[in-house]
Amino acid sequence: MSVTAAPPTPTTIGRRAWTMLALGVAAQAAGTLVVTAPALLIPYLHANGTSLTMAGVLAAAPTFGMVLTLIAWGAITDRIGERIVIAGGLVLTTLTVVGAWLAAGDPVLLGLAFLLGGMTSASTNAASGRVVVGWFPKERRGLAMGIRQMSQPLGVTLAAVTVPQLAEGSGIRAALVLPIVLCAVLAVLCAVGIQNPPRPARHTAPADATANPYRASGFLWRIHAVSILLVVPQFTLSTYGLVWLVGLGWSTAAAGLLVGASQFVGAIGRILVGVWSDRAGSRVGPLRIVVVSAAVVMGLLALVDVTHLAAGAVFLVIATSVTVADNGLAYTSVAEAAGPFWSGRALGTQNTGQFIAASAVGPGIGALVTALGFAASFGIVAVLPLLALPLVPRADRSHD
Repeated sequence: MSVTAAPPTPTTIGRRAWTMLALGVAAQAAGTLVVTAPALLIPYLHANGTSLTMAGVLAAAPTFGMVLTLIAWGAITDRIGERIVIAGGLVLTTLTVVGAWLAAGDPVLLGLAFLLGGMTSASTNAASGRVVVGWFPKERRGLAMGIRQMSQPLGVTLAAVTVPQLAEGSGIRAALVLPIVLCAVLAVLCAVGIQNPPRPARHTAPADATANPYRASGFLWRIHAVSILLVVPQFTLSTYGLVWLVGLGWSTAAAGLLVGASQFVGAIGRILVGVWSDRAGSRVGPLRIVVVSAAVVMGLLALVDVTHLAAGAVFLVIATSVTVADNGLAYTSVAEAAGPFWSGRALGTQNTGQFIAASAVGPGIGALVTALGFAASFGIVAVLPLLALPLVPRADRSHD
């Protein structure tokens, strides 16, 4: 196991690696669209008589479903490879969204379909990250994983600019057509186009490469803990940013467009942070700075809500960009520390911790906003990155 050295010289990347990255991004974006859509149905559900807390429960159902299966999908990926997991998972996700389309109007069946959608879409999380790590060398991996991490804001952006408007105009079923079509098409493309990365055979690998990395040190556990704390600000904004803007007087359509734009800006930010980590030769150094920044921007949002500043939309875009910036750094760090024989399970564990916390954001922040308002809620959320700061490891670990 090695620690961080000086930044290496750039390596030429082949066309196949970029193709794998593009398919991985598209597959994960489709999964994110499925998971995010219920949160963006909150205004429609609330306007049609569903309580904010109940709507938050429906919004959290896909995330909870992912929690149940992420580690299992990671273990399956470690054993049989990425291609079958990604393509097969997208087929199953398509079927669950069809089930949600059929269940529209029945909250219980709709919630069950959302739960199953999360369980199946989890297949793309660990597997798409693992395929990117496998095809890109360490010195370009921050860039690659930054691009791969664009999949989440891209999926959220696609959901934000389509789901609220379609639901408001034509109901839930209209809002679910795009996820059905996109997942079905990408299932075919990934089945044809994805190739598993070249990896050493387990029986020829050194003992430390195949050993359980969680027993070697506390590095992975610390990164998992940091990510759990940082996911709360991120999901607070992606889940309730739209509601906050509507409360400030924005129309649903305009608020949806702004939330989508903020996610796009966040996607670009992830790439820049990934490049920064490549040039710095470190993932945890930039991560430490992002942690501090997340606390600052959430505190500023609380101040904006109290003072009713006219530039509230600008602060939301900035805050959304900052609070998603840690994901690629942590994800890459986990994959590198776990190595090729444990990365699927480690990435599954990473996402499981994040989504356990994210599952609580829908109903938890909904209840908090109902009781205390947005300003106090944003202020409370701002404390969590400060708790994460001392947990960030001081040095990187890698099997490369």
